[in-house]
This record gives sequence, structure tokens and C-alpha cells, in this order.
Amino acid sequence: MNYNDRVFADRIRNKLIEYSNTERELRGIRHEDNLESLLGQIVESKRRVDFVRIIDNQDMSVERANPNSNMFDPIKAAVIMKKNGNIDEACWLTFLAIHFGKHSKYKWSLVKGVYGSLGSGFVWAWDNVITYPNDFMQWLIFNHFQLASQGAFGNHRKYESLNPARKNWNGAIIQSYIDWVRLFGDHKTMLFRFEKDYPNKKERFRALYKSMDKVLRFGRTAKFDFLTMLEKLSITDIEADSTYMSEATGPKRGANLLFGGTTLDVFSSEQLEKWIAELDLYLNVGMQVIEDSLCNWQKSPNKFIRFRG
Repeated sequence: MNYNDRVFADRIRNKLIEYSNTERELRGIRHEDNLESLLGQIVESKRRVDFVRIIDNQDMSVERANPNSNMFDPIKAAVIMKKNGNIDEACWLTFLAIHFGKHSKYKWSLVKGVYGSLGSGFVWAWDNVITYPNDFMQWLIFNHFQLASQGAFGNHRKYESLNPARKNWNGAIIQSYIDWVRLFGDHKTMLFRFEKDYPNKKERFRALYKSMDKVLRFGRTAKFDFLTMLEKLSITDIEADSTYMSEATGPKRGANLLFGGTTLDVFSSEQLEKWIAELDLYLNVGMQVIEDSLCNWQKSPNKFIRFRG
């Protein structure tokens, strides 16, 4: 850890111990190894959140948005598009990044392959996708073997398929996302509509989260990651109001471990959400950091392991 991380970790350590002693016992961190492992995950989660916010304030090469370049990165490309005032493209790139995920070995290869039309010189930008929707779907069908030979979905999306014969075919998922956005016209209009209808940014997050039920096979993790990424990129002003524990496995196991000392279902999702919200007010790190750190901590409670991909 660097100096700032150590200062942050010390503050959170003291807060957790204080909370456990004065507010509600955190049985999962009775042992020092468990406490240190959880702290490591909280620091790591905060780093991931801070990293996106840092690059949002950086100048970067336009090659980051070029799918034919080795420098291509969809999140950094989204930053560039947002700064250029192209909200549609920024949101589209963010969606593709979350949908395909970053693979531990192949990195952003699937996003790059689809967005850059496998290096053909044509880019499946948002305007092209909505102008030629049938052509885009046919392209995904025709090129699914080549895409599969060049990459794979990230860990959180590992159950999706490039094969159009499968019910979890990624083309149907992408089409449902396009249809969802087009209900409002475009991304900018959609986000403005939610900002107008829901002045409170936590209520706005919840409303967007619920609206995304229209996107096929975008479960709790995908919706949560997509919306929190839009917030980190300053594309829209929202804040996660919950970890949506009732739809989760990892975070719920982590919360049960923290409050009950076991990953078994000791407490209801509603009770855990109430306690997590209370703890977040105490720690002031945000729901995204808590959700991510609890999910990873329960995988290895007494030894810190950096989980990526």
C-alpha cells in the first residue's frame, strides 16, 4: 500500500472496530486476519473506483478510442467521447465494456472486435448501429466464430454466448439494450428524463436500475456495474442506494459473514440492507465500495487475494 492507502485503511480499521464495539457487533472481523483481509478488499475496491474518476480528469491519446489501435480501451474511449459531447457514444462504449467484460487474458478483445468490426475499418458506433440495426445483427451472426477465436467474455459475463443458436446469444442482449434506450429516443434524452423525474440521485439510481429490467440477461451485477460506471465517468449524477442484496450471492454471503460470522443465510436480505446502509453512513465509502469489497472478501475471508477479470 502507498501512504494514502495506509492512512485510509487505518481510518476504516478504527471505524469498523468502533462500530462493532458501540453500534452492532461485526462477528466476521473478530479475528485479526479477517479484519485485515476485509481492509485489503475495501482499499482495493476504492482504488478501482478512484481510478476511473482519475482518468476522467486526464488528457489522453485519441488512440484510446480507436478500435484498430493496440491502445484501445473502451472506458477511456468513453471518457474521450463524453468530453467531446457525444453522450450516446460514451454510454454505448460503457455498455459494451460491461456487457463483454474485461477478460483476465484477452483483456478488451471482444469489445475491440465488435466495436471495430474486426479491423475492417468500419466502426459499429452508436449512430451506425441504430441506422443499420439489421446489418449489425447479421454481422454478429456471420462473424461469431472469428470473434470467439480472438477473445472471451470477462468473468462476470462468462455465461453469455457469441453463438446465435444459443438462448444466451449476445446479439439478443445487445438488441434489447438498444431497444431500451430507443424507448426514450437516445441516451442523453433518457438520462435527462430520469434527472427530471427523480431529483434525488439515489432514487434516480433505483429508477434506472428497475428500468434496465428490459435489458435481457443484465442481472444485478451488470446493471449495478453499468450504472455505477456512468456515475464514475460523470455521465449522469446518480448514487447507488443499495447493494440489491436480494438479487445477489457474493455480497449477501459477505454481509452475512460480516454481521453473523458465517456466509450462511443467517439474516434476511432486507435486514442486511438496513445494516449495510447504516454501516455506510458510519464508514462513508459508498455502496459501490461496500458491495465490491464484501463480494470479494467472502471468497477468502482470512487472507487477502486480489480478484480481477
